[in-house]
Amino acid sequence: MNPDAESGASEASDPAHPLPRSQSPLNAEPARVIDSPQAPRLPRESGIRYTFSSLNNRNFLFLWLGMVCLMAGINMQMIARGYLVYEITERPLLLGIVNAGSALPILGLSLFGGAFADRMDRRRIIQGGQFISLVLTLAVAVLITMDAVTWQMLFVASMLQGAMWAFMMPARQAIVPQIVGEDNVTNALALNAAGMSATTLLAPAVAGWIYAGIGPDGVYYIIATLGLFAVLFTTLVRYEGVRPVGTKTNMRSDIADGLRYIVKSPMVLLLLMMGLATTMLAMPFRFLIPVFVVELYDRGPEALGLLVSVMGLGSLAGALFIASMGKWRRGVMLIAGSFMSGLGLVLVAAFPFYMAAVAIMLLLGLGDATRRTLNQTLIMEVVEDRFRGRVMSVFMMNFGLMPLGVLPAGLAIELYGGQATVAFLGITLILVALIVLVTQRNLRKFE
Repeated sequence: MNPDAESGASEASDPAHPLPRSQSPLNAEPARVIDSPQAPRLPRESGIRYTFSSLNNRNFLFLWLGMVCLMAGINMQMIARGYLVYEITERPLLLGIVNAGSALPILGLSLFGGAFADRMDRRRIIQGGQFISLVLTLAVAVLITMDAVTWQMLFVASMLQGAMWAFMMPARQAIVPQIVGEDNVTNALALNAAGMSATTLLAPAVAGWIYAGIGPDGVYYIIATLGLFAVLFTTLVRYEGVRPVGTKTNMRSDIADGLRYIVKSPMVLLLLMMGLATTMLAMPFRFLIPVFVVELYDRGPEALGLLVSVMGLGSLAGALFIASMGKWRRGVMLIAGSFMSGLGLVLVAAFPFYMAAVAIMLLLGLGDATRRTLNQTLIMEVVEDRFRGRVMSVFMMNFGLMPLGVLPAGLAIELYGGQATVAFLGITLILVALIVLVTQRNLRKFE
């Protein structure tokens, strides 16, 4: 790789790339990655021995450890905040409002967060977001200890954390190729997904035990400790980022440039639309599982916990598989992940038995990890580095749109029942995947 005097980066070319650099929109410069002693090119081979290869990169290891600490705290907080709000209010509606408090900031601020990620040092943005999260968590812990916390305070904290995520997550995603190099993005993002799946699997149960043992303030103090470790680990990350771009333009111009780039990039637009489709069709079921457990399976909360845990186990297995596969038919695998999710939903609707649902959760977890990890990976590979933050901010908006998918699904369940609604979602997702498979030759050929 040849050093570039202007940006300190190097050009990465791939003759099999579905979006040739010579045809990149807006006449932009080729995508660039960092080639430094801290960001070595790791093996491109696939196999079990390469599953954790990105963790050999010192900087990615510390970034990954910080992410695991942060996500463990977030998952613990979801449990603690939910119990706390219901104990304070005893009103399910207010519980829903507080939990949805982060959605609006993510929708409203993600585009600005992406623009910041493309014009500023991404590591500093990550650190700023993690520090804000730490301060908010400590503030809530102190308020609980003083017996002064209210649901309104928790709602405000939820909104502020949503704003923090809107700025931090585009930077966190966009920094990965700079640290590990484009050849290792799939492995690195799969390991991120595996870490998130592991925390989803373990952290909620740990939070429940701690909550029952020492109370909600104890949970929040432990979450704050995890946040402190996230800050410390990220401080150890060293990388030579590309020179910030767009600093002489205003923020709206940067956002508009990013949106034009997406519209003029067919592959990027396709991948973002696939992400949106799966968010609206596959993700609502996660929030509607309690309806099936109570109404269809006639079981209690322990049954719900087992279903969620098995889905998390499937996601973990899927993420580790993606980490080991290397650059092998990733476009086809992305489409296959959508098929798996759609098939899983249809099977849940077709077989209304609890033990069948336990087995099907593995399939849903595998599909979820496959399509989420590969969707992000392929987006970051076809997008030029100077646009990565803005493009990933659009991808992040899916998390804010998720409640919009849950609302119509919940209404449909009331009108037509859970089985019919979930079957419709699954069949629609399968049709979307089939259309993409038949019509998108470039995606099918993506290695």
